[in-house]
Amino acid sequence: MLAMEKVIWIGHLVLVADKNMPKRIAKIFVITDGASRGNPGPAAIGFGIYSEAWNPLEEKTEYVGNATNNEAEYKAIIEALDCASGHCREEVEHYTDSELVVKQLNGEYRVRAKNLKPLIEQIFTKRQYFKSISHKHLPRSHQRIQRIDDLVNQELDLLGY
Repeated sequence: MLAMEKVIWIGHLVLVADKNMPKRIAKIFVITDGASRGNPGPAAIGFGIYSEAWNPLEEKTEYVGNATNNEAEYKAIIEALDCASGHCREEVEHYTDSELVVKQLNGEYRVRAKNLKPLIEQIFTKRQYFKSISHKHLPRSHQRIQRIDDLVNQELDLLGY
């Protein structure tokens, strides 16, 4: 159980400070999700950043305007990597429910869509923040993916979409 020093709420962002946790840790887990209501349509992103013990360091959702599902997935990763760099510069294990995104980030599939190329370029630039980063697929039914998926859908629901 975490010995909480403080919990800070900023909009839909939750920062958790654990007095026993060093400022920078060696390995973190990142879960991302993006969704749009329509394709394209109103879209939101969400991510969770967790310690090696799967204690939450940060969870965030954000409305990103009109976007396709894939644009929202990539925007979630971009935002998550920016935030993750404040917690860790070593090893990142990233999980998403988008098998396409994982295969594109791992170089198994090419990115053909012109609207996605600038987003994937941003991700490749941000990957340099870390010594190593891996991208892995988990099914949408997995509890960790489901948590972030639920937060993203709540964000869209709160905005009336």
